[in-house]
Amino acid sequence: MTTTPESRRLLVLTSSEIKLLLPMTECIEIMTETLKDLSRGDLMQPLRMVVRPPQALGLMAMMPAYRRGPESMFGLKAMCFFHGNPAFGKDAHQGCVLLSSGDTGEPLAIMNASAITEIRTAAVSAVATRLLSQENASELAIVGSGIQARAHLVALSAVRRIKRARVFSPNHEHPKQLAEEMRTQLDFPIEPAVTAELALKDADLIVTATSARQPVIERQWVSPGAHINAIGTYSPQAREIDGATMAAARIFVDRRESTLNESGDYLLAVEEGLITAESLQAEIGEVLLGEKPGRTSEDEITLFKSLGLAVEDLACAEYLFAKAKTENVGTWIQF
Repeated sequence: MTTTPESRRLLVLTSSEIKLLLPMTECIEIMTETLKDLSRGDLMQPLRMVVRPPQALGLMAMMPAYRRGPESMFGLKAMCFFHGNPAFGKDAHQGCVLLSSGDTGEPLAIMNASAITEIRTAAVSAVATRLLSQENASELAIVGSGIQARAHLVALSAVRRIKRARVFSPNHEHPKQLAEEMRTQLDFPIEPAVTAELALKDADLIVTATSARQPVIERQWVSPGAHINAIGTYSPQAREIDGATMAAARIFVDRRESTLNESGDYLLAVEEGLITAESLQAEIGEVLLGEKPGRTSEDEITLFKSLGLAVEDLACAEYLFAKAKTENVGTWIQF
């Protein structure tokens, strides 16, 4: 008599379950260790593959990663980006994260990628902010009023004592809606700004979280000593930060190879002759490990260019998988 191996159970986690299991404060610490592991060489990933069909309304990005060691794991995020989604009340990012065993390759879990992306992107910015901004930084400016603007309000307030946040968006109603929505969640005022320049006035913490293809801030708007988290673009042809600001700032990145191949903020400033590869001071993980210096003076401008890494999604998926089993959250299906 022959027997067939028992089919493996696969964990499915929804957006609401992920937000329950992955509080921002916990994700900040997970991302801190993940960026260290990346710089140590314990994590690996190729560059993302982006599919842009000329007739399509959106694009798809495939982002694989692998963790070496006795608890080896594969991760894969398949993410679509549809710029028009917010008009329908949907996140522009749609997709899933697949976690697979590093021993057998068997799928272990499939998780909502939008929720993971929302939390981990802001958490990584919080890691960079805690590392690079002035300790007394308290005036926050956000250009953009979508999901990441909301997540960054929560994340940055976890690492700095924010006194006020000003938010700008080309659609002036959106910052008003954001301020009303977040009013009871945070203990500092959120003020809509009528221009990006006014939002940035005297700000010592700046976030650009847009889908812009051209710069949304200018050098003369940025105060001495400010820290900038530039998170909204990951295309070589798109930028949020003007070349003059890139040239004036000490630039830190999540991953050097990704920046050199994918970041329009960096590549377009290089084309303009304003910066070079030597302008990249360090990966955040190198600063966390003490291998490279971070901020060196109170008046210098620091800039963290975030591209979003598959290893960050992998680390979140690993954590969520273990916690879901412990707390009996999620749906298990035969696969």
